[in-house]
Amino acid sequence: MKFCYANRRHALYPASQPNWDVKAEDYTDQFLGKCQDIGMDGMEIGFQALEALGSNQKVKDFGKRLADHGVPALVLRCGGSLTEAKGYKANRDRLHQMVDMADSVGADVINGALGAPARYPGKPGSSTGWTVAQDSSRDAMIYDYERLATELQDASDAAGDKGVTISVEVHQNTLVDNSWSAHLINDLVDRENFGINPDLGNVYWTYDTPEESTDEHIKSVAPISVYWHCKNLFRVFHPENERSVFLRVAIPDGEIDYRYAITAMVEADYQGYMAIEGARDGDQWLADGRSVEYAKSVLADIDAGRG
Repeated sequence: MKFCYANRRHALYPASQPNWDVKAEDYTDQFLGKCQDIGMDGMEIGFQALEALGSNQKVKDFGKRLADHGVPALVLRCGGSLTEAKGYKANRDRLHQMVDMADSVGADVINGALGAPARYPGKPGSSTGWTVAQDSSRDAMIYDYERLATELQDASDAAGDKGVTISVEVHQNTLVDNSWSAHLINDLVDRENFGINPDLGNVYWTYDTPEESTDEHIKSVAPISVYWHCKNLFRVFHPENERSVFLRVAIPDGEIDYRYAITAMVEADYQGYMAIEGARDGDQWLADGRSVEYAKSVLADIDAGRG
């Protein structure tokens, strides 16, 4: 299992910024060296960085630079709802643009969380940990999935010609937010180069009380997984407010059992990347390095029959 760095903070003095806004030039030699130092085999790159480059040649040059530093672009991150009317066309066009760019930058997976912006910011259902969730599978109709499947089939067919796999992330505030909806969309799309990203953190924090356990989820979804975001959390439940809040921690420190999860993925013969969806606060290199070290120790135990 290879390790992909889905860093959620981009900090190395004197620069510090969220990963959503980084540009290609922010991936300095020093930053890429640190990524390699903590055990990353490659990078997840957001569409923003590639769009800002402008030309295909610049995208190729960026991909070569990452590869030359030992941390090639493995995965492109490109999301957005493909069923909400307002943003549908822009999100669809961007997905197909990333299919073309994946080939240029050297990535073989495109991962998407298919959510729309909060329609009522700050209200229940607009983020995580409420009793309701925007655009959830609970409220969906079968034709929502049929339309989504058509869009994903088109993208998968285009990507297949380039040797690229399309991954849909199990994510709060989307149609694909639990194990049964993941299986439904996977069956409807029915493409060899399509599958699921079983992000357990997203399963855990969608509602104030999780609708399924992370153990149940990973055991069910591992066989159809093609990419895997990994983060861990502590849940603080406020029943009087019908609300939970979540504290992000390194992979070995939270309430999700990643020994169980990694074992489930190995047993399902998962051959994809384990993406460390890294720390948002504090020393990202310490936290994310510990996450990789822990995962490698679990894999070593499994290989030795001590899992």
